Amino acid sequence: MTGRADLPVERVRVAVVGGGPSGLTAAAALAGRVDGEVRVIEREDTAGGIPRHSAHLGYGARDLHRFVSGPSYARRLDEAAREAGASLHTQAQVTGWDGDRRLVVTSPRGRHVVEAEAIVLATGARERPRAARRIPGDRPEGVYTTGELQNLVHLNHARVGRRAVVVGAELVSWSAVLTLRGAGCRTAAMTSIHERPEAYLAFRWAGRLALRPQVLTRSRVVRINGRHRVESVLVEDIGTGTRTLVPCDTVVLTGDWIPDHELARSGGVTLDRSTLGPVVDSSLRTSIPGVYAVGNLLHPVDTADGAALDGRHVVDGVLAHLGDSASAPPAVELVASAPFRWVTPQRLVPAAPPPRDHLLLWPDAYRRLPVVRAVQDGRVLARRRLPWPAAPGRIFRVPADLVASATVGGGPVELGLEQGHR
Repeated sequence: MTGRADLPVERVRVAVVGGGPSGLTAAAALAGRVDGEVRVIEREDTAGGIPRHSAHLGYGARDLHRFVSGPSYARRLDEAAREAGASLHTQAQVTGWDGDRRLVVTSPRGRHVVEAEAIVLATGARERPRAARRIPGDRPEGVYTTGELQNLVHLNHARVGRRAVVVGAELVSWSAVLTLRGAGCRTAAMTSIHERPEAYLAFRWAGRLALRPQVLTRSRVVRINGRHRVESVLVEDIGTGTRTLVPCDTVVLTGDWIPDHELARSGGVTLDRSTLGPVVDSSLRTSIPGVYAVGNLLHPVDTADGAALDGRHVVDGVLAHLGDSASAPPAVELVASAPFRWVTPQRLVPAAPPPRDHLLLWPDAYRRLPVVRAVQDGRVLARRRLPWPAAPGRIFRVPADLVASATVGGGPVELGLEQGHR
């Protein structure tokens, strides 16, 4: 990539792209330890990310050790980054690269280049809209993603319909149900393609008792009907093929996340074919020296506080790079075996444990008491029964010490589930 001599250049020590929980937490942790400017580049008017739009409680348990609302959580992270000395540039969009660790930024001040010694990509993830999910039917008003719904209700204080169908049954789906209730809209039904709703049992029971939606498992919306406004959806039972018409005037498409990886991809960062996010080692280094990735850009989608802890974890790797430890240390490659779809980090540095000392995997099958096995070059490194279930639709955590005996320089370590353990 060639330089753009026509654009002014602003030099910083560390650039953090994205002002959500992981980016703000990384900036706050780095600002107090880096000699030089740590700049957060955020495209929205206000930093804080998705929690800004979620007015309900449930944020901050693991990183702040508090239980607060989304807007309060976002403000706390914003204030922590500023108080630590980070500079927050909002209404600033990174539109491309201008060479190694040089970002092209467009803002109300015009276009310029930000040149950094280290870059942390914290661009997060987004829900797939209707077009990407290929749901046929009419094109009426009243079809939203969770983010669109929460923007409409919490930021613009607009009204939605009176009766909704929510596509999905994971944590963010229940967040959508809460938002709908606050806007005076009852959720008639939630649909899930899985045998069990994706959200954890405690959330499912609390949600059912308090909000009372009908949860339709092994079901999918196959058509949306309505001339001007949504009038109904057609729901199909995946097992039997039976179709039921559900009257509603609002449809909320939740979950089905994809990383916001366009910037990483255009910069030449190697992406994982399964996560669609950057391939990283346990220090969260990408394939480009000096470029790191954190949060839901890597593993859509974890909770906000889980993503924030990635931001805290990346500090050691960034400091090592700034201290001229530019070469990545040897690592063991990790691969997922069915029924796991992916694992992150994809490379494990023996001397650098991954965030929260856990590997994150995505299962495609349910196991109530799973036995996880790690195999390298045909040798079983370890096997362990875990007391928490592996369930489709949510991240499954495996203690990293399961692969502690892996040999650097050996073949990939395969992580899978033993058969016969349900």
